[in-house]
Amino acid sequence: MAVPARPYRSQNWVLTKPAARGRRGIVVSQSREAAEAGAAILEQGGNAADAAVAACFALAAVEPWNSGLGGIGFAVVLKAGETRAKVVDFGPVAPRGADPADYPLTGQVKKDLFTWPEVVGDVNIHGPLSFVTPSSVAGYAKLKEGFGTALPLADILAPAIALAKRGLPADWYTTLKIASSASVLRLYEESARIYLPNGLPPVPPYQGSPGFMTLGRLSETLEQLARAGLGDFYRGDIARRLAADIAAAGGVVDGEDLAHCEAVLRDAPTIDWRGSHLIHTAGGLTAAPTLERVVAGMTEAPIDGEGPSAAWFAKLSRVMQDAYRERLDGLGAATAVKEPADTCTTHLTVVDGEGTLIAVTTTLLSSMGSRVVLPSTGVLMNNGMMWFDPRPGSANAIAPGARPLCNMSPVIVTPKDGGWPRLAAGASGGRRILASVYQTLAWQLDFGMTAEETAHQPRIDVSGPDSASADLNLPAEVLAALEAVGPTTLVEHGVLPINFACPNFIRVDRNGAEGSSDAASPWSAAVAAKH
Repeated sequence: MAVPARPYRSQNWVLTKPAARGRRGIVVSQSREAAEAGAAILEQGGNAADAAVAACFALAAVEPWNSGLGGIGFAVVLKAGETRAKVVDFGPVAPRGADPADYPLTGQVKKDLFTWPEVVGDVNIHGPLSFVTPSSVAGYAKLKEGFGTALPLADILAPAIALAKRGLPADWYTTLKIASSASVLRLYEESARIYLPNGLPPVPPYQGSPGFMTLGRLSETLEQLARAGLGDFYRGDIARRLAADIAAAGGVVDGEDLAHCEAVLRDAPTIDWRGSHLIHTAGGLTAAPTLERVVAGMTEAPIDGEGPSAAWFAKLSRVMQDAYRERLDGLGAATAVKEPADTCTTHLTVVDGEGTLIAVTTTLLSSMGSRVVLPSTGVLMNNGMMWFDPRPGSANAIAPGARPLCNMSPVIVTPKDGGWPRLAAGASGGRRILASVYQTLAWQLDFGMTAEETAHQPRIDVSGPDSASADLNLPAEVLAALEAVGPTTLVEHGVLPINFACPNFIRVDRNGAEGSSDAASPWSAAVAAKH
């Protein structure tokens, strides 16, 4: 009798990730060094906004494949003592010179991050025509100006400058991330020079320190920003160098796009969670509308004290598939399939000793974004044009100054009665973000899990209208219930392939704060301020 093959497992260990606890503030990031940079700012007297900005700039030096000065993003901020959050919107905007004619179609379908029609030469996926206006620095500036203290910008950027001068650790994880993008990085001279020494991804020595890689002129750019201010990125010497490099490469983002780039501060829309909590979101162009649909659909899901049941998971799979069908139909992409693993986003959460909470999600879109490092500044640019459907006239079409729909979902949670707990959360992982964020909230709000329990709970993912995937570690009865709903793929939660989003979060109550990061992310950490 034929015996069915068991799903392949790449790991035979149990991963654990410690939570951080404290009363003086916590920073949680997908990079421990970035979290430490933020915590150091808290220890110097900075607040949550100062710490978030420090961590975001540090990420450019220690996690360049996920975010950086050439990216975009959203932040949600809830000041201590307030009940309504604010959004810092520095989301993607197409350049003024974006022309649909620059993206001719091959007649095939591209199964990359999105199943848009394929563009000749993949110029919407990598290279200079894939850039949208880089707004991350504008977002960090707005975060600092709107919510930060008087702590000097030079102090806030000091950790990032030190890390950039030291260089990116050339360890096994760096090798893995660079190798995943090497086939495209090699097409661009400065990118290849930095990331592919001798034409190959860096390989750490068999023993001893892995060594470090200098990321072009990034440290010089950070030092210039510390001296001249963040506005220099858009209207100063750095802006001139960015525009010159982009023009020389054949891109259309120009000095006027940079000069008019600004982040917008607005009220955060809210979602009602079972009548007991409000979910403060980044709004309509993120995953927030689909999250609202899922929250509403799960209102009657079975809740008991023993944790999520097979029936609960089956309900979530149905609700999420229906929600994605609505989302993708609206974009004219109902045939979308599950994303591959090569996504690029980072999320960090921060709380300070006063209780201000911040959730920031920022991205280059694909891993290594456009794969183009601009030589005069060391800025690795995004490939945000990939968010647009290249079919002229579609609901999400390329157009000058247009804003595409994206998958980011930073959130903050407050009880309606003004009590405890308060949460800040988010994740990286493209379409996988939504399922991760919902489950992260449900584990705590509905099932009363601790931070560490939440970080280690096996999950499901739904990234489209017709199927789901499930962690192999879920109980057999859960897997059977999911199969009864529809096609369900059993997968591992590991480093690569990335089958689930990478969440992190902070929970605050009257006893202090605790934060946790994704257990399978090798560099991630929650770091508490010491004093």
